[in-house]
Amino acid sequence: MTTDASIDLDRTAHEHATALRAGDYSARQLAEATLARVRAQEHLNAYITLTEELALAQADAADARIQAGDAGPLTGIPVGVKDLLSTKGIPTSAGSRMLEGYRPVFDCTVVERLQQAGAVVIGKTNLDEFAMGSSNEHSAFGPVRNPWDTSKVPGGSSGGSAATVAARGVPLSLGTDTGGSIRQPAALCGVVGVKPTYGRVSRYGVVAFASSLEQVGPFARDAEDGADLLTAIAGVDPLDSTTAPEPVPDYTEGFERGFEGLRVGVPEQFFAEGLDDGVREAVEAAIGVFEAGGATIDRSVELPATPAALPVYYLIAPSEASANLARYDGVKYGFSFTDGESVDEEMSETRGRGFGDEVKRRIMIGTYALSAGYYDAYYLKAQKVRTLIRREFEAALTDHDLLLTPTAPSVAFGLGEKMDDPYAMYLNDLYTLPVNIAGNPAISTPCGFDQGLPVGLHLVARPFDEATLLRATHAYQAETDWHRQAPAPSN
Repeated sequence: MTTDASIDLDRTAHEHATALRAGDYSARQLAEATLARVRAQEHLNAYITLTEELALAQADAADARIQAGDAGPLTGIPVGVKDLLSTKGIPTSAGSRMLEGYRPVFDCTVVERLQQAGAVVIGKTNLDEFAMGSSNEHSAFGPVRNPWDTSKVPGGSSGGSAATVAARGVPLSLGTDTGGSIRQPAALCGVVGVKPTYGRVSRYGVVAFASSLEQVGPFARDAEDGADLLTAIAGVDPLDSTTAPEPVPDYTEGFERGFEGLRVGVPEQFFAEGLDDGVREAVEAAIGVFEAGGATIDRSVELPATPAALPVYYLIAPSEASANLARYDGVKYGFSFTDGESVDEEMSETRGRGFGDEVKRRIMIGTYALSAGYYDAYYLKAQKVRTLIRREFEAALTDHDLLLTPTAPSVAFGLGEKMDDPYAMYLNDLYTLPVNIAGNPAISTPCGFDQGLPVGLHLVARPFDEATLLRATHAYQAETDWHRQAPAPSN
């Protein structure tokens, strides 16, 4: 059996699973090697909390399952978990001072399902506060750094989850996607990120931001790993009434079919002004791979309401955030300012000191949009336009299996570069947030480089057709090696 030091952490999760079943090394050795790697990457600031004791206990339990012949695809596999997901007895901060000292008394459903699958939770990953951000600079625990270039952002809000997978810290991680918070950091860090259909994965125990938009999903290094992790966490949950009673298929079943028969629409609205030339070239080259592999490409697809998606999102999401974050009043749990002369002063000081600038900005936008006299003009109108956007996606996917776009208009930008310009920051999610508004599933996979930084390819499918997303991604990865590229260990 190999030693911890000789375990190849560049392996994918399914390669580790094969090695574990063969007895090449134990789950405990893999966990110890992973923890050592993650500790050596502290400069990335990808984790808020390492769960070493839990990880080693779960690894020992995984070894027992492997010995008993009861191993599944995730048994013994290290996983990072975004610190927005409740973990019993383990600090869950949502990247905010507001939840200082909070230790949930229960596990969220997706974490329970990870445990049932035999996965090993390595730690809680860093994120933009309450998942509000596109760069992972809005965290009470400091910014995450992109492993390809530590002067750049990793994307957000699930930047820690993306960065640790890209840096070969863990082979898998979980994030949440409210307007692109899985797919955009996946693109900027050069990994696979899956945003499932709204209702495919339980949100029970996820610290709420915008309840009608967000979904939990996987980060992985290839489509097979993404399929295995999605299989483990997907499915109806009686604790979450928004989950759909849809069967969970074998997401790898169609992998052998490649691009055969795929009809792919390319909406020109996503290739307009604002898209960097290097990103455009990489995505166009990816379209060529699809076409050469036998997919039918149609560039006549129209999504005319797409330009309205950004203002629609920044009315609906802040409105829901305003309602969801009203519970943080300094009375029930978390941070509390207690030196005021009145209850009102203490509550005001608690929220003013406990929330960061971006969270306060969105609470104010949402509160304004929901206020008397403005509800119909802003929030209600945004919901009507949301219906138009959803119908456009339905129409576009009637005659197409997939829509193909860039994931983000640019590669990773510099730390601090857009912090003083919220609108410029919001534009980073321009291509991803329409999908959250519509509720469809989508995926980002690496498709090239621009200025030495990864570019992401974005695919969108019909509701509950994650299988086609993963199949197309697998076919593309079979013809390219962008997903196998790794940042230099010194980064």
